[in-house]
Amino acid sequence: MSRRMVTTLAALAFAAAACGTPPGSPGTTTSTTKTSASTSASAPAKRIKVPDVSGMNHQDAQNAMQRAGLYNLREVDGTGQGRALVIDRNWRQTAQDPPAGTEVDADAVITLTAVKYTDR
Repeated sequence: MSRRMVTTLAALAFAAAACGTPPGSPGTTTSTTKTSASTSASAPAKRIKVPDVSGMNHQDAQNAMQRAGLYNLREVDGTGQGRALVIDRNWRQTAQDPPAGTEVDADAVITLTAVKYTDR
């Protein structure tokens, strides 16, 4: 068998496996459940206290936010030049919004403002 044929057969086998078993085929289960209005009400979202990252290295500040459960982080150049914070360890936190101690939903946008260590 040629190498090209083996590659083609492997790709076809992978594609077939990725599709899975069609609904209603033997070996699959389908369940439907009805929920009443009293059981479908969701619990209130968990609130998270925003950690204080003032003065921290930007990478450490990101890590602290993520440890707290906050992942929707926005980065801002504190000099107003609009530079991208490419190498996080080269930047120092100067501000955050919302402020430390504020309780927010887990999907809240947290703005981290930083300047480079070399900025004067």
